[in-house]
Amino acid sequence: MGLIKELLYRIRGEFTTEQLIKMGMKVGKNFKRLHGVILDPGHCWLIEIGENVTIAPRVHILCHDASTKQFLGYTKIGRVNIGNNVFIGAESVVLPGVTVGDNVVIGANSTVTHDIPSNSVAVGSPARVISTLDAYVEKERDRMKTAPSYGEDYTLRQAVSMEKRMEQKDALSDKIGYIL
Repeated sequence: MGLIKELLYRIRGEFTTEQLIKMGMKVGKNFKRLHGVILDPGHCWLIEIGENVTIAPRVHILCHDASTKQFLGYTKIGRVNIGNNVFIGAESVVLPGVTVGDNVVIGANSTVTHDIPSNSVAVGSPARVISTLDAYVEKERDRMKTAPSYGEDYTLRQAVSMEKRMEQKDALSDKIGYIL
């Protein structure tokens, strides 16, 4: 399977996580890289990712910024360090020279232009801290007390039936729910 995966990535002009590690990128245990994530292959040795990190679909981690190339003849480069227990939401961009601390949630479609401290939730473009991680988790825990919750039998991984899909769709017509 590894050879097929590598071939598919090569056809798309992308690099597997394993290839990037061989090129110098550092990655901790339990790293989840979802579909379409770009980890700057031209400077991947400047990327360090901690343990228990999930990077959602279509996130870009960039260690270079060519905005200066035309005017100065040089491209800016910088390290990107992502701590432990971090979630980076879909469509986000992390720019060079940024450190994301431990226990951080970056909201979807954020642009991380500066360091994000540990134990925080940051959103927006540019990303700014809006909450502590503890406050965010507590808010969601409270919401879960009255919100619909679903097990894995409501996922494609477990071949959710059309009947359950429609049941879930109706239940979530005007609220947020939770799924394993």
